Amino acid sequence: MRPAKERSLHTLLQGGASNWKMKKYQITQASVPKGVIDLGVGQPQVELLPLKKIKRAADHQLSEANPEILQYGAQQGSDRLRVALAAFLSDACGLRMDREEILITAGISQALDLICTLFVKPGDTIIVEEPSYFLALRIFADHHLNVVGAPMDRNGLIVEGLEARVKKYRPKLVYTIPVFHNPAGVTLSEKRREALIRLSNQYDFLVVADEVYQLLSYGEKPPPPMAAFKGAEGVVSLGSFSKILAPGLRLGWMQADKKILERVSMCGLLDSGGGSNPFTAGIVASVIDLGLQKEILDGFKDTYKRRKAFFGKRLQERIPELDFRIPEGGFFIWARFKDGRDAGKLLVAAKQQRVGFQPGCRFSSVQGFNDYLRLCFSYYNRDDLEKGVARLAKAIAG
Repeated sequence: MRPAKERSLHTLLQGGASNWKMKKYQITQASVPKGVIDLGVGQPQVELLPLKKIKRAADHQLSEANPEILQYGAQQGSDRLRVALAAFLSDACGLRMDREEILITAGISQALDLICTLFVKPGDTIIVEEPSYFLALRIFADHHLNVVGAPMDRNGLIVEGLEARVKKYRPKLVYTIPVFHNPAGVTLSEKRREALIRLSNQYDFLVVADEVYQLLSYGEKPPPPMAAFKGAEGVVSLGSFSKILAPGLRLGWMQADKKILERVSMCGLLDSGGGSNPFTAGIVASVIDLGLQKEILDGFKDTYKRRKAFFGKRLQERIPELDFRIPEGGFFIWARFKDGRDAGKLLVAAKQQRVGFQPGCRFSSVQGFNDYLRLCFSYYNRDDLEKGVARLAKAIAG
């Protein structure tokens, strides 16, 4: 008979697949108390994550018995993954992409941190959209950058008015979320993308395009990644597997001109670290090679499209105090109180009703958008979305 300690460990290991739901996980970007529906969580639902398909890909990769995936990797990232990813993106985005235009990263957050380390220095000015992704703003704060906001409208960043800010502040980079914006949900028009690229070349600043939702369109395809546009030698497009496969893989990519990628690939972090996540990259290469990435992405899109429609309809029916547009892709609805009330102050009442959201001020570089809130439809099923809307409506009604 096994000793008690050994039995406990054996039981835990044997029951791993069924016990995960019983554990309380502290997730970096969301730790939702039991019984609370947090409509601010911008992640895939745990139950949607493709564990069986990733296991199949891992078995496929490991069956090749190639120990090189356990070694330090190439600085630009797994060549096999870059080949597979280039082919996948070429098909998904309707353009021809070469592996030499891709550098593998440990997600978009690491890519942003690398860019801030290599292309700007503390005290430099950068321009972001107003509103912008609140966790990107935290990375910029970590690097002690001077952040200047630029206004948006329903077609994304207002590039026509950007030149005055560029002349005044001489930014080293402009950070944009050009497709299914987080939080605003809008997409930058092709005309404005071309104008932004021309402005970048004229005034010599880097354009960093966070395109994490590029492949999550629920209708007409958006314009291609900005780095693929003509004259985009000063553009870096950032992509990630976090929203199209699984966040825990911590894997993404940069698409840019070879000169930019050479500078990044020769940095001390990738030189010392041996590239980004070579073992995970090998598994994800098998996910793509086996055709599983397309299956998974199509499944996500079908689910999110239905949830978006349901959630938007329920919000319109139950909370007429909100003004919003239903986006064509991504995860988010960016809503404004028609009466101008402070969304941040509503959090107290929302907590009492066991519902959450992200107040608009968190997405502002100047603590604006107090009458806005960001709501997400990806993390919960229809029943929970229904409950969440009902609770939010009750909190608003007071």
